[in-house]
Amino acid sequence: MNKRIIGKSTLEVGAIGLGCMGMSEFYGGSDEQESIHTIHKALDLGITLLDTADMYGVGKNEILVGKAIAGRRSEAIVATKFGSVRNENGDFLGVSGRPEYVKSACEASLKRLGIDEIDLYYQHRVDPNVPIEETIGAMAELVQEGKVRYIGMSEAAASTIRRAHAIHPITAVQTEYSLWSRDVEDEILPTCRELGIGFVPYSPLGRGFLTGQIQKFDDFAADDFRRFLPRFQGENFNKNLVLVDYIKELAEQKECKPSQLALAWLLAQGEDIIPIPGTKRVSYLKENSGAVDVQLTTQDLQRINEIAPKGIAIGERYGNMGGLNL
Repeated sequence: MNKRIIGKSTLEVGAIGLGCMGMSEFYGGSDEQESIHTIHKALDLGITLLDTADMYGVGKNEILVGKAIAGRRSEAIVATKFGSVRNENGDFLGVSGRPEYVKSACEASLKRLGIDEIDLYYQHRVDPNVPIEETIGAMAELVQEGKVRYIGMSEAAASTIRRAHAIHPITAVQTEYSLWSRDVEDEILPTCRELGIGFVPYSPLGRGFLTGQIQKFDDFAADDFRRFLPRFQGENFNKNLVLVDYIKELAEQKECKPSQLALAWLLAQGEDIIPIPGTKRVSYLKENSGAVDVQLTTQDLQRINEIAPKGIAIGERYGNMGGLNL
């Protein structure tokens, strides 16, 4: 696996990371042993950036990741998040960036993960009721206390990123970015590059849609949250399939999988980009890792931009999810 450095940090990771969310919730079904095996295989392949959050599975995902890295801590770069608050039943209670909450959330994550220090700690969502300076100030104190190595932000506006970076260096920004979600190219990505902040795209395969494996709405399990996302509903689903067909055609020409083409495109956008496709199966993990071997020419990239220009996807990213934006 090729290596990349996250922002201006000393965190050297595989060019592709692993999103662990779906191992515990949201994408239908879970198998702890298979998930742990997948994380172990990821480390074997050099996929070292493991991404989780305290809200995934209401803490269960962090516990899972903790079990998987026990005995292999030195091989993994652990990234987790705080800020999206849920109760024990899983109900979404809102967003919190209060300094005292930041501290308590970090302590809880460290305990669940079974580690002494979090490599990369993100604010999952910005709290509109707490000045970002206060939240980042609390996160900076965690760095000083040796509980966090570097800090990041997720789904933050460019102006907010600037304010935060003025308080303490932001190492990474995580936002959805893929061939069907390119809004970050307008302001967020240029801001990160100006400030030397690494960029970590989540849902780089369009929540699985760009793999070509999803052909009809009924392919989703009954408890799969994609059933509630606008891009996967009604006519939007059928219209978005047209983009997938184009990607399939290009992938065949490059003799690779659609998922590999989509990830290779992201990797080609800059050395500062480290996508974190999520999977709970070794077969898909291996497939994703193969994207680093797909070489895209200037002509390939031009063709991809023609078939997948900014705004190509039909439907909003989330719609009304009651604030539960993942």
